[in-house]
Amino acid sequence: MQDSPFAVVAKPGDKIADLSTPRPIIDEDRLAANIARTQAYMDEHGISFRPHIKTHKIPALAAQQVAAGAKGINCQKVTEAEVFAAAGFDDILITFNIIGLEKLQRLAALNDRISGLKVVADSGFTVDGLSAYFAARKPLAVLVECDTGGGRCGVQRPTEAAALASRIHNAAGLKFAGLLNYPKPGAASEVQAFLTGTLALLEAEGIACPIVSNGGSPSLFEAHLVPAATEHRAGTYIYNDRSMVRAGHCSEGDCAMHVLATVVSRPTADRAVIDAGSKALTSDLLGFADYGQVVDYPDAVVTGLSEEHGVIDLSKCQGARPGIGDKIRIIPNHTCVVSNLFDTMVFHRDGVVTRVEEVAARGLVW
Repeated sequence: MQDSPFAVVAKPGDKIADLSTPRPIIDEDRLAANIARTQAYMDEHGISFRPHIKTHKIPALAAQQVAAGAKGINCQKVTEAEVFAAAGFDDILITFNIIGLEKLQRLAALNDRISGLKVVADSGFTVDGLSAYFAARKPLAVLVECDTGGGRCGVQRPTEAAALASRIHNAAGLKFAGLLNYPKPGAASEVQAFLTGTLALLEAEGIACPIVSNGGSPSLFEAHLVPAATEHRAGTYIYNDRSMVRAGHCSEGDCAMHVLATVVSRPTADRAVIDAGSKALTSDLLGFADYGQVVDYPDAVVTGLSEEHGVIDLSKCQGARPGIGDKIRIIPNHTCVVSNLFDTMVFHRDGVVTRVEEVAARGLVW
């Protein structure tokens, strides 16, 4: 697939060095190693693994993850899940409150197509909306989302989680499927306490809880510290990025995604301008002061992005500096957003293109 009728399309056998830029490139061997390493960790600890496909949005990569041993997949929005259902995936968890008639209509059609669809809710408003729409339809499985410290969505206390679970359990058209959380990093003990407290309340009420879904790439290798969980969800690990390096989950050598860019200007000795701006690298900082790590010039600093330009400060670089026309590789702060900026993803091994995959769920954000 071409990014546009005018795009230069890579094909197997092409050299990465010859590609038009800006362009994300994925190292096949690093990708495979990341999948294998994470699945081995989950298998070692007896935890079911449900990868979050928002990182790549590519069915072929989800198939690699499932072939390695993953149990089902995690999607973020209804339209994203539709793409993966059409590609043959049946066990899909959508981790977002689904509200509004159009979304409920699409959700019901998706629930009719596959047997393993699950969604989440963290309020009576969401539960009642789901129940009203699904009361006369095929029942929908619903998990209660819990805020165990992540500070995003979720009920705030185990008593609230148990009450909402009971509401789902008794609602027409719904089936209570379990608990779910997205914790802050380093909070395994708090997560465990919240989950065990909720499970005790559910047991006292005679409500079965088949799934306890823990999540998050920042907590990836802490999954074994939450024994109450039956599964873990994570997405970024498949590519890895600068934030995962900072978290200690990988090294720069484990980062499968680089954004290939070309130096298009050297206005001063200490400044380079590249053709990768916010439409290629993303303006997500994730706590960093700059916009990516320049692989071959570690002291270079990507100080600013406009839509089409990236500005790099070279003042701390010792020795050679990139010149006009040189191509450089950048590890993005956040790979997931980069995936949603391109129609295709180029894969390579040892600098030679192996395949080009359509980012099939690109732009599907509701």
